[in-house]
Amino acid sequence: QVQLVESGGGLVQPGGSLRLSCAVSGIRFSISAMGWYRQAPGKQRELVATITSGTNTNYADSVKGRFTISRDNAKNTVALHMNSLKPEDTAVYYCNVRRIVIGVEYDYWGQGTQVTVSS
Repeated sequence: QVQLVESGGGLVQPGGSLRLSCAVSGIRFSISAMGWYRQAPGKQRELVATITSGTNTNYADSVKGRFTISRDNAKNTVALHMNSLKPEDTAVYYCNVRRIVIGVEYDYWGQGTQVTVSS
């Protein structure tokens, strides 16, 4: 059974930092990318950052220079380091794993963790 368990969300003041972590179990092979998405109230889910098995990274323009994604293949975890947080970063953050098996893509999601940036 595939499980993605996020941790590290919470309340932080503008300009502060948080680190999100996602532990993946149930799959280890054929993972093409791991990443983070977020969904703010009344908005669609959007990409925050992804990292491939080859450690190529991709970031949303809104977080470039502030957020850093990393993965630990040995531990099967992915982390998101968030600095200089802004109120507009407030959202539920979801961990994602994309797997390709015989040419078919499968997406797996965590349950989400709330990040609130407010003074």
